[in-house]
Amino acid sequence: MSVSIRLNRKGTKDRPYYKIVAVDSRKRRDGRYIEQLGTYDPKIEGTNYTIDLAIADKWLAVGAKPSETVNSIIRKARTAATKA
Repeated sequence: MSVSIRLNRKGTKDRPYYKIVAVDSRKRRDGRYIEQLGTYDPKIEGTNYTIDLAIADKWLAVGAKPSETVNSIIRKARTAATKA
């Protein structure tokens, strides 16, 4: 089983809201996921994400592949955590 970390779309038409989830890569975009890592709201200005870096590091350590968007969110969260 290959695990990926990607976005799971929620919300309504023209008002997207995403959960950052660890999921079996064979599942569909909005299918059942293994664990929720955080959220992402593209409509909010500024810091529009929350992510638990400890859980993300756990999944990355066992070989989970993040999508491009999730990878950029993880990088932003790490730089924000080192500045704080």
